[in-house]
Amino acid sequence: MNPWIVFGVLLAWIGMRFLRPNILAWLAAWWIGCFLILKFGIVPPLPASIVGLFMAILSGALVLYGTADGEKLTAIRTSATAFLTERRYSPFLWGAFILIPLAAGFMAFRNATREVQPPAVGRTIHPAPPSEITFRGKKIDLLKVSNPYRSLEKGDKQAYAAHLESGREVYYRNCIFCHGDDMRGDGQYAHGFDPRPANFDDPNTIAMLQESYLFWRIAKGAPGLPDESTPWASAMPEWETRLSEEQIWDVILFLYAFTGLKPRAQEHVE
Repeated sequence: MNPWIVFGVLLAWIGMRFLRPNILAWLAAWWIGCFLILKFGIVPPLPASIVGLFMAILSGALVLYGTADGEKLTAIRTSATAFLTERRYSPFLWGAFILIPLAAGFMAFRNATREVQPPAVGRTIHPAPPSEITFRGKKIDLLKVSNPYRSLEKGDKQAYAAHLESGREVYYRNCIFCHGDDMRGDGQYAHGFDPRPANFDDPNTIAMLQESYLFWRIAKGAPGLPDESTPWASAMPEWETRLSEEQIWDVILFLYAFTGLKPRAQEHVE
């Protein structure tokens, strides 16, 4: 989070309580404050499509709140009428009439004249992984590590089923929004990312990768990608901050089981 933006918005909201503005001003302050936090207060920045989605939800919620009862609706109607008709609000009204079209025109002009820049380097969707990573202080050798629960598929089917169920829960609580219901990379947020989330049903993705590779990508997310994978606007988070090592291995089991694909065989390392 950007503390200056967040604290600034909070201080503005607190200050407005002492000014006792009308309900219309409060609704506008909530809308503007939430937009500033979503657009500029979150680091790394959210994709514009996600900001737009949240603001649409917030706008609907504010409309429902303002029309929840006759008293609020009357107060809004009175405030809106005063803003549009009373002389004391004329500077603000004219300012809104001038600034809003200018802002919209500026954004349209900037988007239309922005020069398309080629990537600084050729992007590699599946870059070479590091030989070793640190997961919550624990060193993991990616050249030698394997999924510790893969052997249960044949050795202990009941335990294997329990890990699959855990992986299913992890996926549908965390991954479905981007990778989609059927793991084809078409979740509700997918269109906001560059490149799009991986299509696990494609035999050119996880079927070509070892499970240790998936562990690295899930654990470290987009911030852990090397330079050859840039430019990268993905919002893939570092899941090691939210998931345990066991949960990551479980969801990897579930990815392969759901798609019916098999992981690339572990290569022998001297």
